[in-house]
Amino acid sequence: MNEKLILTLLDKFSAASIAELDLNDGTTHLVMRKEAAFKNAPAAGQTDAVSFTAAPAVSATDAAAAQEPAGGVRLGLPVSSGGNDTITSPIVATFYGAPGPDSPPFVRPGSRVKAGDSLCILEAMKMMNHLEAEFDCEIVSVLASNGDLVEYGQALFEVKRL
Repeated sequence: MNEKLILTLLDKFSAASIAELDLNDGTTHLVMRKEAAFKNAPAAGQTDAVSFTAAPAVSATDAAAAQEPAGGVRLGLPVSSGGNDTITSPIVATFYGAPGPDSPPFVRPGSRVKAGDSLCILEAMKMMNHLEAEFDCEIVSVLASNGDLVEYGQALFEVKRL
């Protein structure tokens, strides 16, 4: 992608009401993310900061080797009133706490998870997105029920960093 196209995409993305955009044209992998969408709401008059990275595209084999899961979703981590982190939904989706109807849940209160472990599945537009831990933590509480429609920014888990 050329620089002019990237700047145009950045302008359009900044004005849009989406939190994250991931584009791959086969030669360049571009990720744009509004950090404020993954933190507490900005103060009045404060604007959203936008960050993006552009890198050469990698093959599926290279991506697997880098342990970057397909369909993964990044976490929002505002701090709860109890001092623990709150993991919020980065998208509007249906929450599934287990990989299948007869399967045990990914996590329960008291579960200790490592970075990269699945916390739940968020289904949006028939796409199953695994919400994964970005750091080692202990689940304090699960704030959504299986099959719930969750909103963008809704708290899903209260966690304590390990």
